Amino acid sequence: MNDRVTHPPSRTVQVNGLAMNVIDVGQGEPVLLLHGFPDTHAVWREQIPALVDAGYRVIAPDTRGCGLSQMPPKTADYHLDHLVADVIALLDALGLDRVRLVAHDWGAVIGWQVAIRHPQRVERYVALSVGHPTAYARGGLMQKLKGWYVLMFQLRGFAEWWLTRRDWALFRWFTGFPDEMPQWRAVLSRPGRLTAGIRYYRANLGLVVPRRLPPVQVPVIGFYSDGDRFLTEGQMIDSARYCEAGFRYRRIAGANHWMQLDAPQRVNAHLLDALR
Repeated sequence: MNDRVTHPPSRTVQVNGLAMNVIDVGQGEPVLLLHGFPDTHAVWREQIPALVDAGYRVIAPDTRGCGLSQMPPKTADYHLDHLVADVIALLDALGLDRVRLVAHDWGAVIGWQVAIRHPQRVERYVALSVGHPTAYARGGLMQKLKGWYVLMFQLRGFAEWWLTRRDWALFRWFTGFPDEMPQWRAVLSRPGRLTAGIRYYRANLGLVVPRRLPPVQVPVIGFYSDGDRFLTEGQMIDSARYCEAGFRYRRIAGANHWMQLDAPQRVNAHLLDALR
């Protein structure tokens, strides 16, 4: 793999009033990759070359406040309505009518909403880790226990202090993925970036409250890794109830929450199959 694809250049695109850092590489049918917390587009570094080699055009932005994208100053700026609008504005800016959408963690939260609200822009949706919002909110006691940090993140100032004290030791414990710590620390140590990432949780606390949202009208493929410390398998499997155009399920055994980095070969094989 040449360096141009392995380490693709990024560019700035004006999106929904913000300067967004975007990877845009390859030729062919477009695939949009959305990352979650505490990541940037770099979480897809094992997938981008594989997708380009398979003949896809790959678009991987740093979502608002993350990576090298512009960082709005207010918590309300990170409400889900803005995050969804960013995705649609990005597609418009790139002249893309429809994409194959692949998303993980917070990116998956956004991705479900894009698929629900704008099905005409999504050819199919591959959701990693996070299930349909109704399935997630109704995930039961075990999901609430696994998601304890969502409430802790509401404590402004304390959460940032807690995660970074003792040289980021608690962040290291919280994520449980030491291989990725150098990447996270380099990005989140920049002024305001950790708070920007946590604002996704602060601006959208209502997502944990059960409510029935419209079903998805595009085909969905759900990926879940059984080493996930933040999410239960049930909330992904139960997503089938809310996917009227079909739901397929892929279980990645032995991988942690960041399955695309922890088990990239298996994830890539399933991903390429899901996108065909």
